[in-house]
Amino acid sequence: MNDDAPSEAQAPAEPDGGKTAPAEVGVGPWEGPLPAGEHWDPDLLADGDRRNVVDKYRYWKHEAIVADLDSKRHDFHIAIENWQHDLNIGTVVRTANAFLAKEVHIIGRRRWNRRGAMVTDRYQHVRHHPTVQDFVAWAQGEGLAIIGIDIFPDSVPLESYDLPRNCVLVFGQEGPGLTPEVHDAAVATLSIEQYGSTRSINAASAAAIAMHAWIRRHNFGQRVTG
Repeated sequence: MNDDAPSEAQAPAEPDGGKTAPAEVGVGPWEGPLPAGEHWDPDLLADGDRRNVVDKYRYWKHEAIVADLDSKRHDFHIAIENWQHDLNIGTVVRTANAFLAKEVHIIGRRRWNRRGAMVTDRYQHVRHHPTVQDFVAWAQGEGLAIIGIDIFPDSVPLESYDLPRNCVLVFGQEGPGLTPEVHDAAVATLSIEQYGSTRSINAASAAAIAMHAWIRRHNFGQRVTG
């Protein structure tokens, strides 16, 4: 399996097999007088910025972007179990970056497929825990509520659960789901209401829904009812 992530300037593959030139990403060289400030990258100002970043961060140095993100990260963490090289992890990291999670935690195997992250792992803090026990000890030491997201007989609906501000949302391996060790360590296990024929949605989709639920609760003050 290829663990190499695409470069930030790399566009998605064309559906016609590459016969059409890919759309140019980003912006060209800076036009006009050069701006002043330590956060500007002289090479990007001269050559253009083709990275996948929001307009605010165009031409910024990488370390300046990370420092600015660090100054306003949210209080929730994301963790995902990685015992079988789960392909969802890259997408979870990308979504965690979008919602500005404090950190992403990989439990189990250190190596994970970064392709789905689309280089956002360069801006998102990712921490590795070799075992569930290591992860639980770390979370408890940080005073974080461990919240499992999975379908268990004792699961309660995410839609009616008041997510705590300081928490870590944990997702299991695609297929087997959360391990019993994580389930036992969690202060609550939440399920996502579904209405179709499939038993579950994949971990990346579940992570996006759960992160947005935290954002709605703590950034928009939308308290749950029922």
